[in-house]
Amino acid sequence: MSVANRKRILSILVVLILLGCLIYFFFFNPIGIKLAHTNMRQLSEHLRDLGWPGKIIGMALIVAQTFFPFIPFVIVAGTNVAIFGIKVGFLVNYTMSCLGAIASFYFARYYGHAWVEKKLNRFPLVTQFSRRMEKSGFLYVLLGRLIPILPSSAINFAAGLTRIKFTHFLWGTLLGKLPIVFLESMIAHDLFHFHKYKGRLLILLGILIVLIFIGNAVKRVLAPKAK
Repeated sequence: MSVANRKRILSILVVLILLGCLIYFFFFNPIGIKLAHTNMRQLSEHLRDLGWPGKIIGMALIVAQTFFPFIPFVIVAGTNVAIFGIKVGFLVNYTMSCLGAIASFYFARYYGHAWVEKKLNRFPLVTQFSRRMEKSGFLYVLLGRLIPILPSSAINFAAGLTRIKFTHFLWGTLLGKLPIVFLESMIAHDLFHFHKYKGRLLILLGILIVLIFIGNAVKRVLAPKAK
């Protein structure tokens, strides 16, 4: 076995061990369980107490998260699920996430082109992905939505810098975001009802982990070609 293969296997083992530790901490350790619930519960309770203004804030948070993804999407999605319920919460998360993506796309294309280009040019993977979107816009927007190759905000801004047709970006976004937003909304819902849906939550997280591994594999394909 070559040294490169050994390093790759070792890296996979380390990742699996870390994931196992995280799953144990957040699912079976009392302190971890409390930490996993606190942020979403506190935020949702505050917004629910505000009434309709709180619901509007919850919807606006999804759009804001599209532009400034320092807050994990699952936390914001979980807040809306808690406020609106799983069905309406998912529709709110999906609709506002798509609207935020469209707004980011137009911002990059018509208003903040120079600023966005300066930020993204520092990341070779984004540059390589942008070149592929130029040639097959719909396919790569869809692919980037379905598996975590790049952050969603990076895809929005990068697409705005390319000559991709808006309709290709739109349909790639509408179709690609549907399953992933549903997955994250369900994860958030099951975190709120942890003791009732613990088994299903583990399955959903397993699906998310598989998608992350696939995304990393695609990154390895793109990265050697990046300049």
